Formats: sequence, C-alpha cells, structure tokens
Amino acid sequence: MTTRSIYFISDSTGITAETVGYSLLSHFDGLEFNETVMSFIDTETKARNAVDRIARDARSSGLQPIIVETIIDPKVRAVIHASDAHVVDVISTFLSPLENLLGQPSNIRIGRPQVSAHQGRYQRRIDAMQFALENDDGRRTQHYDQADIILVGVSRSGKTPTSIYLALQANVYAANYPLTMDDFDHPKLPPVLQSHRDKLYGLTIAPRRLHQIRHGRKADSDYASLRQCEDEVRMTEALFRRFGIPFIDTTQLSIEEISTRILVDKRLRERVRN
Repeated sequence: MTTRSIYFISDSTGITAETVGYSLLSHFDGLEFNETVMSFIDTETKARNAVDRIARDARSSGLQPIIVETIIDPKVRAVIHASDAHVVDVISTFLSPLENLLGQPSNIRIGRPQVSAHQGRYQRRIDAMQFALENDDGRRTQHYDQADIILVGVSRSGKTPTSIYLALQANVYAANYPLTMDDFDHPKLPPVLQSHRDKLYGLTIAPRRLHQIRHGRKADSDYASLRQCEDEVRMTEALFRRFGIPFIDTTQLSIEEISTRILVDKRLRERVRN
C-alpha cells in the first residue's frame, strides 16, 4: 500500500496544524500517512520552497499530498493554496465563521497536540517525561547515551521547561546539563559531555534578563548579580562557538518556540517517529 504524505504547515510552531490533522486522520482506519511538520513558514519564499518540496513528493509517490495549514499572513497562505495538494485551511474553515458569528476577530493561539497515533507513542511520551525528570539539571549523567538531546546552558536559561515540553509534546528523551564557572576553567568540554557532542544543544539568554530571573529567586546574591550573569553568558557562548555546539537565544522566545526550533534544527521529529 502506497503511503500518502500529509504536511502540517504553520507560520509558528505547527502544533495547532498537527493537532487538527491528527484529529481528522484518526477517523480513517487502515490508512498510513507520511507525516511532515513545516514550522515557521512565515515568508512567501519559505512557502514557495515548501510547495516545491511537496510537488516533488507528489511526482514521486503519484498521490496528491494533503496539507493542513494554520498560516495567518494571506500572501503566504495564497502561495500554499496555489499548490497541487489538497489543502485543509484551519483558519478559514473554523475560525472565520466564528469571527462572523461573534462579531470580532479571533486572537489566534497555538494549541497543543492531544491525540496519540497509537498506544506505543503514548507510552514513549510517559517514558520520555520520566527520563526528563530523572536527568534534569545534571543530576544523573550515566544515562546520556539514551538521550535524544542534551540541553546545555547556564542556570535559569530555560533548560528544564524545554526538556519537559520536548518530552510531553514530542516524545523526546531530553536531558539537560547546567554549565557553571568550574566548567569554564578547562579548555575541554565537561567530561560527561565529551562523548555526546552530537547530542548537545545550547541555550543562551540576555544577561539582563537572566539577572531579572535570578534576582527573583535569590535577590542580592552573587549568583544573581548582573556582572555574574554577564560573565557566565559570555563564557557560555564562547564555549558553544569553540566546540561547534548549535545554540539559540531564549530571551524573547516561548518554550513552544524554543522546542520547535530545536526539533527542526536537530531533526528530532523524524528520528523519534521513525
């Protein structure tokens, strides 16, 4: 049986498109789909690239692909709708009639997927959550070989909530390791990380924002001082660059955005689902 492709396309994280798509597909027993999430398709250029990829897929499989999209910008949405795929427009189909009925525009927010494709995926989610909790903040490092990803960064840069979100929403086995001043005194990576360099992903944050967060936790301490935050962030980013560790600035991003960018950058969606 040929597997039909379905694309969840969004100008943000893609979680709403994915949720709606899974909900719809759950009503069709016995069919298999090749699922692809395309997040942050927020320009016409990105949309055209996505359409070109989908067209190649259609020519290769001989089946019309399905697109479930939640794009807000009408110009970007028009590019997607010009494709040869069957398009499910979540915004127009569901929100537009409600806007007309209620007499006001909607405040569109990204949702979270709640539909498991099968029991195995649900069990992996439970196991991933347990792994994230047990391997939080460098408490345990002996199981890093089982991790899909290891987040590294200074204290309060967003490692723990991102690890938990990756576990709950993407079934990813995520560990995290806090970088401290002791780690910056050596020319090499911390020993527990050296054999897992391909799994490392860095989180950084603006020093002033880090100062605000730490001040709320331990006011007027050396740990929370702006100078300490500036030093730690500077040395952390230098470490990331020195060892070629990809990293993201979390200052202006939600946990959903951080997690989705990590999933895209490290191609974790494909790895976990396969």
